[in-house]
Amino acid sequence: MSFSPVAPIGGVAGWNFVKRTEPRQRAEFVKSPEISRLVDHFRSRIGSIKNAEDLVADRNLLKVTLGAFGLDEDLEKRFFIRKILTDGSKSPKALANRLADVRYRRMAAAFGFGDGGGAKTSQPGFADRIIEAYKIRQFEIEMGKSNNSMRLALNFRREITDLANRKVSDNTGWYTILGSPPLRKVVEQAFNLPIEFAGLPLNRQVETLKDKFTSLLGSRHFSNLSRPENLETVIRKFLVLDDIYGQSGAAASSPALSLLQDQASTTSLERTISESLIKSYTIT
Repeated sequence: MSFSPVAPIGGVAGWNFVKRTEPRQRAEFVKSPEISRLVDHFRSRIGSIKNAEDLVADRNLLKVTLGAFGLDEDLEKRFFIRKILTDGSKSPKALANRLADVRYRRMAAAFGFGDGGGAKTSQPGFADRIIEAYKIRQFEIEMGKSNNSMRLALNFRREITDLANRKVSDNTGWYTILGSPPLRKVVEQAFNLPIEFAGLPLNRQVETLKDKFTSLLGSRHFSNLSRPENLETVIRKFLVLDDIYGQSGAAASSPALSLLQDQASTTSLERTISESLIKSYTIT
């Protein structure tokens, strides 16, 4: 029987449990037959894949590829994914650059099929990077089946740390939070922001977030959010209020989970954010 990660309780106590047991739970989870089979297949085959058509033709390769970028729900959208990968990430006209969801651009840039320099699939370390990202996200998905609030917290910690490592600008950091439903969920709940917040002009939303973070962390700069102690402060604040609102033990079909499963929606707000991100987001 495969191991499934768990968070038996919610709130800050549950978060402490997850952090304490995460290395052991993660190590057991990635030993599961399904994960091992897909990882082995990806490692053995990806170096020979030189174009998007061959990638999407192999369902197992595609599972790992999409899973590494949190796009699992797109598995049946093969034509769409092939177009994303073939267009690449550099041209303003590329499909990935016309979508609100920056995960598509990250994926296109990572594989490099349409960016002029040729496929990156045989480069040293490529398979390892994609596989590691896949394992991490699959662990988060499984954790969400036990306690979705912990999935949101793990996602927030990873995404904010990743943005810091990319050395994005302040504006790009704030836009990314606003354009990502699960990141928005964490900060909106951490600061108990009203429903009306989402209806404010984008610049007002950014200023509101900056003011809230200044009050909590003493700085308006996005880069300060990624400091471990500051990340921990925001996550704990989110989980305290989440526990109060009674959502810590939410089932897999909860609204919070759907935020993580369907980030590709293109509302007018997200399109506005996307246009800003296309101009400022740097893929490394």
